[in-house]
Amino acid sequence: MSLVPKKVFFVKGKGFHKSKLAAFEMALRDAGIEKFNLVKVSSIFPPYCIEISKEDGLKQLRPGQIVYTVMARATSNEFNRLICSSIGVAKPADKGQYGYLSEHHTYGVKPKKTGDIAEDLAAEMLATTLGVPFDPNANYDEKREIFKMGGKIVETKNITESATVRNEDEWASVLAAVVFIL
Repeated sequence: MSLVPKKVFFVKGKGFHKSKLAAFEMALRDAGIEKFNLVKVSSIFPPYCIEISKEDGLKQLRPGQIVYTVMARATSNEFNRLICSSIGVAKPADKGQYGYLSEHHTYGVKPKKTGDIAEDLAAEMLATTLGVPFDPNANYDEKREIFKMGGKIVETKNITESATVRNEDEWASVLAAVVFIL
C-alpha cells in the first residue's frame, strides 16, 4: 500500500500556559490540529500533491485520525524570549517531481528572518536535486533570483509563527506545520 499524500495544507499556532505540555497543546489548538494523532515525517513535498486551504483540509479529517505532518516547533519559559518556528516550501515547476519542505526554529531571531532561512533551506535542497547552479554563500534574494531564472522552481514560501514569553511563570510554544491528506 502506498501512502503518498494527494493534498496538503499549512497551519501555525501559538500557546501559553504555566506548563510546557499545556502550552504546546494550546499551540496545537490555535493551529486547529489538536484533535489528531500526529506523526512527524521528513520533508518531501510529494509529486502531484495539491495545496488546499486549512479550512478545506480540516473538513477532510476526523478526530482521532492518524495524520502525517512536517512540524517545526519551539518552546521556552525564559521571560521575554522571542521564539519562532517556520516551515519553508519549495515546489518544482514539473508537478511530477517532488519538492522540499524544511523545518526551522529559532530563539531571539525575528520572524521574517526565521521564515527566510526556512524558505532558503527548502529552495537549496530542491535546487541541488534539480541541478540548478547557485552560490550557497550568496544572500537569499540573490539565490531566489537564480532559482526563478532557472525555471525549474515554480514557488518558494514559508509559514512562520512567533511568540514572546510574557510572564516569568509561563511557557510559550509555537509551531508551524504541513498537514498531509492521503
